[in-house]
Amino acid sequence: MYVGEPSKHAPVHQGNALMDKQLLKAATRGSFEESDSTLKETVSRNRSMVLARTTEGNTCLHISSMYGHERFCDAVLELDESLLTLVNSDGETPLLTAIKSGHASLASSLLRRSKKPGLTDSILRPDNNECNALHHAIRGGHKDLALELIKTKPALSEGVNKFNESPMYLALTRDYKDVFEELFAIPGSAHSGSYSYNVLHAAVKCGNTDIATKIMESRPWLAKEKSDSGCTPMQMAVRWDKAEMLRILLEHDCSLGYVANSKNRPQLVSAAYQGHVSVARELLRHCPDAPYCLANGRTCLHEAIEHGHDEFVEFILGAPQLGKLINMRDREGKTALHYAVRKCNPKVVAALLRKGARIDCSMLDQKGDPAIWELSKVMQHAKTLNWVCMFSVYSTVALLFTSHMIFFLSVIELSKLAHAIYYVS
Repeated sequence: MYVGEPSKHAPVHQGNALMDKQLLKAATRGSFEESDSTLKETVSRNRSMVLARTTEGNTCLHISSMYGHERFCDAVLELDESLLTLVNSDGETPLLTAIKSGHASLASSLLRRSKKPGLTDSILRPDNNECNALHHAIRGGHKDLALELIKTKPALSEGVNKFNESPMYLALTRDYKDVFEELFAIPGSAHSGSYSYNVLHAAVKCGNTDIATKIMESRPWLAKEKSDSGCTPMQMAVRWDKAEMLRILLEHDCSLGYVANSKNRPQLVSAAYQGHVSVARELLRHCPDAPYCLANGRTCLHEAIEHGHDEFVEFILGAPQLGKLINMRDREGKTALHYAVRKCNPKVVAALLRKGARIDCSMLDQKGDPAIWELSKVMQHAKTLNWVCMFSVYSTVALLFTSHMIFFLSVIELSKLAHAIYYVS
């Protein structure tokens, strides 16, 4: 327990008299004279009065700091500067109270007074949530005060509060680049954030490529740190479609492209899930053999079709290194064509069939069903589509889809499904 800190097991005013009502009124109004013309003289003769507290452990300096009364604060500090070291029931020094109350000018004045021998430790003292003056200055939007605090006490940069937030992380969330630069230059400065994010997560989120480059050059290990949800900065870039940020991360460490998330979901599959083509293109540029498949056999092509991302499907079909995905099966034996037919997406079916001999339309799933049988499971949906299918003479399938009805005749095989499928809008 710091000197001057109230006990956690006793009333905060124990050992100190309760504050005189007239002094409390003066601190609230910011003037001795408005309360009692003789009060200042009385307090000057009996300086123990100035150390008295409210039941919440606040001194007259705390109260005056809440209101931003700089002249009153100066007056009582002339009587006893040890007031700067005393904390209230929230663990706040008057400096913290002034900052949290939004009085940056007063806080700067208190900071200058705290530089004197015997008082400097009060600058570092955090509140009950382990937030120090720098945390509160940044969070409160007081950028100039934050820079002054860093210059006065660089050790404030090492503080991490109960929510695992460092001042550097907060600076990035507020987009205070100059504050970040000052903190980043301090050896040993903390870089953690809430939810187990770090400053690289924050840089990715705000899209600051210059800062991300600095971090990758000096603290590259942050790229592999996971949040509470198992998300690395790399995976965050994929999720939020930040291709330029992805480029920076991969240029510094291309191995990041091969790391799956906590659910063992590869980056390409995540990109396909959200249809982020630019991210997938950048990933393959650095990692041409990047993982593309879940443990259940579902590929990024399956994923893109399932979630209706036609542009991503076209991208995969045009990527040479992903050509083998066309005929790959998931755990249920279903190919991309099974998925496309089930989704009643003639555009994607046509795109797959344009691959000609490379796509095997005769492939059966684990139940022995060809892709066209997927229609029987979604017939109500299919009735709303306008399809015209033309079949090879070798096929015994004849389907006619109109906007009103479906005629579905016996199905034996789906080999060489069609020479053409046209979508009639």
